[in-house]
Amino acid sequence: MTRTAIVTGSARGIGAATARRLAADGFAVAILDLDESACKPVVSDIEAAGGEALAVGVDVSDEQSVEVAVQRVASELGAPTVLVNNAGILRDNLLFKMSALDWDSVLNVHLRGSFLMSRATQKYMTEAKWGRIVNLSSTSALGNRGQANYSAAKAGLQGFTKTLAIELGKFGVTVNAIAPGFIQTDMTAATAERVGVPFDQFIAGAASQIPVQRVGQPEDIANTVSFFVGEAAGFVSGQVIYVAGGPTC
Repeated sequence: MTRTAIVTGSARGIGAATARRLAADGFAVAILDLDESACKPVVSDIEAAGGEALAVGVDVSDEQSVEVAVQRVASELGAPTVLVNNAGILRDNLLFKMSALDWDSVLNVHLRGSFLMSRATQKYMTEAKWGRIVNLSSTSALGNRGQANYSAAKAGLQGFTKTLAIELGKFGVTVNAIAPGFIQTDMTAATAERVGVPFDQFIAGAASQIPVQRVGQPEDIANTVSFFVGEAAGFVSGQVIYVAGGPTC
């Protein structure tokens, strides 16, 4: 039996790498992002490799949009029993410069989005008596200058993860979180541009501070997701794993 996985924010970066990895693991994968057309290249990659995928446009912070998207996945691809809450945005600024909109936008996508997606998919998992939810947190949950909104959202996801693990465990559903460190993506490239540092220098500077002496790649996170959603991780739930190339605190 082929199980269906949903990966939000999977048109690029960590989400795209995760979608490709789960497809390689044998899942049918729904590629969800704000712009459905942006998901098509990932779908094409998966199909070219012999997998099954579906592109679906969704605003994860909008309740109706989420309900429609999840129902579409269930009808066209199969009941989703794996959910990776990866969708995220940055609106970095120091507190005194941060607008209420900057705050609300980040909290809505990361926290409200993960809540809405988890609530919409959990019924398929509980009915199947099997499910996996993986939430993408961040090392920024430990605090990071200029990211009060992002740090609060990513810390909140850790509490959300632990609570869902308690509530859903009796239904055969595990819930875990991954907290990436510096990962080389378009998002970190945008951060480099914001602070006025060439991206290669930004990467080199970050790598010098990481014990393994390199920055992370999206595949590093995808590999960890693959473990969490597999059968071998059935007794691992409510955990936060920092994938950061070394200790984080």
